[in-house]
Amino acid sequence: MHKVLVTGAEGFIGSHLTERLVREGCEVRAMALYNSFNSAGWLDTVAPETRSSIEILASDVRDPNAMRHAVKGCDTVFHLAALIAIPYSYYAPDSYVDTNIRGTVNVLQAARDAGVAKVVHTSTSEVYGTAQFVPITEEHPVVGQSPYSASKIGADHLALSFYSSFDLPVAVIRPFNVYGPRQSMRAVIPTIITQLARGERKVGLGATAPTRDFSFVADTVGGFLAVARSAKAAGEVINIGSGFEISIGDAARLIADVMGVEIEIQTEAQRLRPAKSEVERLFASADKAQRLLGWMPSYGGLEGFRRGLAETTRWFSEPANLAHYRDRGYVI
Repeated sequence: MHKVLVTGAEGFIGSHLTERLVREGCEVRAMALYNSFNSAGWLDTVAPETRSSIEILASDVRDPNAMRHAVKGCDTVFHLAALIAIPYSYYAPDSYVDTNIRGTVNVLQAARDAGVAKVVHTSTSEVYGTAQFVPITEEHPVVGQSPYSASKIGADHLALSFYSSFDLPVAVIRPFNVYGPRQSMRAVIPTIITQLARGERKVGLGATAPTRDFSFVADTVGGFLAVARSAKAAGEVINIGSGFEISIGDAARLIADVMGVEIEIQTEAQRLRPAKSEVERLFASADKAQRLLGWMPSYGGLEGFRRGLAETTRWFSEPANLAHYRDRGYVI
């Protein structure tokens, strides 16, 4: 990799990936969704010496001409731009088709026309639906239990079709339940931490029985780099997970333990998914990532999860960081 494009660079994972690429010595073009506030999201908060090394491009993956401009001169594309909030996908499914499917087509076509050397397309463990067997391998069936997951299934298959049809060197990375500093409150771990950091002890959650394979963001970023650098990854789907599952309720209690508080969990109806849409179990097999890429999680297992939570809670507990999260109750 020399000159790279990161779509969705202003977001949680995208900003961490962009910082890492700068540290790796890459020339980085960071594509952030155009807005009238001239905001580059989390990239506005990175160290000045890092930001000065980033070419920030305000653009939109939904526009094919904008994508042709964005990929110009780049040899590697990390495609992370997406709508990701599951509750909002019940309300506005068309938006998920426009961004996650049509936007992905625009990225792939622009990369193909530009002769890009590698495209890393970002999937999600949500495409598997409730686990039919564990640990979940890449051969597990995909089941769209929400409009969000259905849109990502479509995007994944489009990415692989460009590999089969046009020899575009694209790989699909499938992260499991990433967490860490800067994550949106659309995710459960920031929801818990921010409530506790503000002094609340009655924590409002949705379903607490489902299990998840929580993966620390630094591990996920390492997976992105490993996929991009491996010739063997082209045309492949590769899980990136911690190899450890824990229920939402137990994760909440572990966070409370890490923060040194006692909590009472309250189930709030507005936070529950429709019954047939809830993904009850996610638990990754990362054997393929280890075999093809030599990648293994540094924050694996219960001990690794605790370390990752400690880093995450420290970040969220800083007043300047917590101030980015507005206390307005539950919002889809």
